[in-house]
Amino acid sequence: MPFKTERNLRLGLEGLRASANLVQAGVLLAALAVLLVLASWPAIGAVGILLAALAVAVIVGLALYLPPWAVVRLYGAQQHDRAALKQVDALVAELAQRAALARSPTLYVVPSTMLGAFSVGTEHGSAIAVTEGLLRRLTMREIAAVLAREISHVSLGNLPVLGIADFVTRFAQALYYFGLALAALNLWRLLTGEELVSWWTVVLLVLAPALLNLLQLKLPRTREFAADRAAALMTGDPMGLASAIARLEAPNGNFWDDLLPPVPARKVPQPSMLRCPPPAEQRIARLHALNPPPMPPLDIEEGPRISLIGVGPIQMRPRYRWSGVWF
Repeated sequence: MPFKTERNLRLGLEGLRASANLVQAGVLLAALAVLLVLASWPAIGAVGILLAALAVAVIVGLALYLPPWAVVRLYGAQQHDRAALKQVDALVAELAQRAALARSPTLYVVPSTMLGAFSVGTEHGSAIAVTEGLLRRLTMREIAAVLAREISHVSLGNLPVLGIADFVTRFAQALYYFGLALAALNLWRLLTGEELVSWWTVVLLVLAPALLNLLQLKLPRTREFAADRAAALMTGDPMGLASAIARLEAPNGNFWDDLLPPVPARKVPQPSMLRCPPPAEQRIARLHALNPPPMPPLDIEEGPRISLIGVGPIQMRPRYRWSGVWF
């Protein structure tokens, strides 16, 4: 039956997005569980099913209930200087109001020269982390578009599935290191004549990040187009977002860095591959085709921006963090 009102249409689309997010989260968790069962079966048999169930429960619990401030701290994010970012704070508050969020996201700054931003939490409590490089190098108009896009992820209910993908990625990286340790143990046991750990287990653990990241790349990323559209409507400035997307497209590595071992060689700044957006040219083309939005444009004034946290060049250089991401 066709929707009779715009409100019904909007509610129907939100329901479809929620269902798609639920399916994708289920696929990722099921894939991780299957990988754990297959890897552990030679050693512990059916007990591996309990181990996989426990791992899935822990990941879901962390993704849904870990406070946003604790997640962004994994990336070295710090509370920002409110005096230096007064206009950015005002933009976050206004965008949150336009998105009808119950609470405005808390802003954090990552001391890094990379261009990056991501959001974590839920619509009831969220945080946005932006790099100092982004705040230094983008115009305020582009910064507003990036913030709007992250807030749109909050309002569209995308953060739970993205959080699950983030923790699945970190767990897979831990499996990778465990697999390397077992490989080293096998080499030692070859010398001592002891019984070897199954090489099947070792191979699956070492390949865990590549397999799960490849799965994430295969899942539909229509939420990214929806986030672009929502951000453009929210700011009333589709071309501001198009300009930001073109600037952010500068390579910080590519997805092959996240598929091929060793894991520490990766240079993809996103917490997980599920956050990797479609090609920039596709996103920009859609924004150019977007009808002029009814929302009035934001009141944005460009101004000089200096070092925002006061960290030095050594701390600000892009580097791999133990939490599993370059920033």
